[in-house]
Amino acid sequence: MLHTNAKGKIKQVEINTIASSFGGIGTRVLQFNRFVLQELGHHEMLANLPENNALEGLCNGMLEAWKIYGDPKAAILFIIEDVTYNICDQRFHEFELMRLNPYVKVLRRTLTDIAERAQLEPDNELLMDDYVISVVYYRAGYEPGHYHSQREWDARLLIERSQAIKSPSIHYHLAGTKKVQQALARPGAVEMFLGEASKIEAVKEIFTGLYSLDFDEFGDQAVQMALDSPERFVLKPQREGGGNNIYGKDVRDAILRMKDSRERTAWILMERINPPLSTGYIVRPGGPDIPDLVDLVSELGIFGVIIGDSTKIFTNRQVGHMLRTKVSTANEGGVAAGLGALDSPYLID
Repeated sequence: MLHTNAKGKIKQVEINTIASSFGGIGTRVLQFNRFVLQELGHHEMLANLPENNALEGLCNGMLEAWKIYGDPKAAILFIIEDVTYNICDQRFHEFELMRLNPYVKVLRRTLTDIAERAQLEPDNELLMDDYVISVVYYRAGYEPGHYHSQREWDARLLIERSQAIKSPSIHYHLAGTKKVQQALARPGAVEMFLGEASKIEAVKEIFTGLYSLDFDEFGDQAVQMALDSPERFVLKPQREGGGNNIYGKDVRDAILRMKDSRERTAWILMERINPPLSTGYIVRPGGPDIPDLVDLVSELGIFGVIIGDSTKIFTNRQVGHMLRTKVSTANEGGVAAGLGALDSPYLID
């Protein structure tokens, strides 16, 4: 997000390493926006809508991992929820994989399916319904509710023990947690991983304030900051999927409730980003025939593909983007929750 308090510089909201969605639908939104401009006769404006090949880029990343695995008969496995509300986005990925390589089999299975029917061969190959699995693509497994019993946790462990290339592996899954991102924002942390001073400064420049709530001097300072100026911060738990953060005066109430319990260490405190406002219309099902002109804020997401092991990075590239826009008065911006909408960036000087 652009941060008006930092002279319009871009600040990082978070990193998502599991089930990052809308790579498929986002590319279709661009086509829709171009169609609308053409219908309105604004052909000269089409050049200001940047290309977005996120779907193709993400699927090529999976196929690249499939090739690295080295078994032309192996399948790609999508781990899905029992009831998948975001099924259209997932299906776009499946259909794109078929378009790029029609010989690659794609399976869609839940963690419960894995618990019931998957197995490891003696060489740790993962078998699911008689298919060797080369790549496991998680679109579920990022929240406790996806693990109904110990069997689903055992299924996750089975996958992690296998030779299959995981998207993400448990290491990258943990790297996407709020606690790890807060730890990386500490002085000296980025320097442990990046050697060049210019790269270090470029990465640190996009960080906003991230503070631990541990029981130490720094955690106590963060608690006091939240109590003194709750409107400056967002309180974030170690959860994904949206709808879990705490804003505004509710930050003070939450801190007062848990400041003396260990629960507070499961949260981080993040400086709130104040993006510039734009005006526009949000079109949604069931809305008025003529939507109101409202103040909006947007969040830009950059999709990347990284493939590596403990010693080598094979691929690391940017493959596309998504833009999520919401009314300025909404704290959460989830599209599936009905609070935000997918959008396209329009480039201006």
